[in-house]
Amino acid sequence: QVQLVESGGGWVQAGGSLRLSCAASGRTFSTYAMGWFRQAPGKEREFVAAIGWSGKTTYYADSVKGRFTISRDNAKNTLYLQMNSLKPEDTAVYYCAADPGSVLTVPRGYLEHWGQGTLVTVSS
Repeated sequence: QVQLVESGGGWVQAGGSLRLSCAASGRTFSTYAMGWFRQAPGKEREFVAAIGWSGKTTYYADSVKGRFTISRDNAKNTLYLQMNSLKPEDTAVYYCAADPGSVLTVPRGYLEHWGQGTLVTVSS
């Protein structure tokens, strides 16, 4: 069983940066593919970024490519999302998720374990 707890959300002005963290419990963290998703008010949840178990493979949504960076530290059981050049349209609750399957399937959103989310608000 994997439990995920996000942190690092908050308020930031457009153009600013935030780094989200996702602390995972469980000894199997290093074998799981991980992802970040977000859900803005009144909208469906959407894929943001994915990373394979080793950290070598990453995928990004077109809307965040070049601005966001996903990474992981398996020794610390922690997933990160560095968000730069933030825009008001990045405002959402951000969720981390983990799955024992392939990183290729992460963008579909059907992951086994989810965190409770952390709110990011970007003001113009």
